[in-house]
Amino acid sequence: MAFAAATWCGAPDRSAYRPLRFLLTGGQQHDITQAAALISGINSEHVQADRGYDAEHFRETIIESGSIPVVPYRSNIRNPGSYDVEQYRERHLVECFIGKFKHYRHLFSRSDKLASRYLGFLQFTAALMWLK
Repeated sequence: MAFAAATWCGAPDRSAYRPLRFLLTGGQQHDITQAAALISGINSEHVQADRGYDAEHFRETIIESGSIPVVPYRSNIRNPGSYDVEQYRERHLVECFIGKFKHYRHLFSRSDKLASRYLGFLQFTAALMWLK
């Protein structure tokens, strides 16, 4: 079964985050393989991601796109760089929004046999959330 990686946009007042784009990856594949595709063509001041996206090539991609990476370093890095901790604290808004997807049993149980159907319902659910 496929898992989704998503790009999010924040409201100007940072009160709500909404999904912009979804890409599916295989269950055995890491989401960072689709990270550059997720942020391509989206102009933003900052790109926030969790520790799973801590890769130098992804940071370089973010900087080349003209954004500032807000990605904490993994704990096993010898000389970690710095990142904006205050900006990263806003990531909880994205995590709360992901929790809203779990209200839809069809999504969290991943009962679809085809990735296209799973992606379709995921996009439908995201559209419903945009309308609220």
